[in-house]
Amino acid sequence: MKIEVTKPAVRWFKEQFDTEENQYIRFFARYGGCGSFQSGFSLGISQEMPERPLAEYKIEDCIFYVEEQDAWYFGQHNLKVKYSRTKDEIEFESQEITS
Repeated sequence: MKIEVTKPAVRWFKEQFDTEENQYIRFFARYGGCGSFQSGFSLGISQEMPERPLAEYKIEDCIFYVEEQDAWYFGQHNLKVKYSRTKDEIEFESQEITS
């Protein structure tokens, strides 16, 4: 699994989370909401240190990651995080893993 976060999305995170140098931002599976990976679940976001990261993406002093325990949520998909100017929010896009 891979994670990609676009530069506009990184700016959004820095504004919303008041990030510091080497700030960790976790994406995790949570019950409820609507997500593009698993029906009945959506992605949550938190600032916490990783324990057993499955995937990491470092950009502009931010480290985005997913823990191994959330691998089931993503299945055979990568995660791309983008920023929508029209909605002024981030969007999650699933991308099928290709060999």
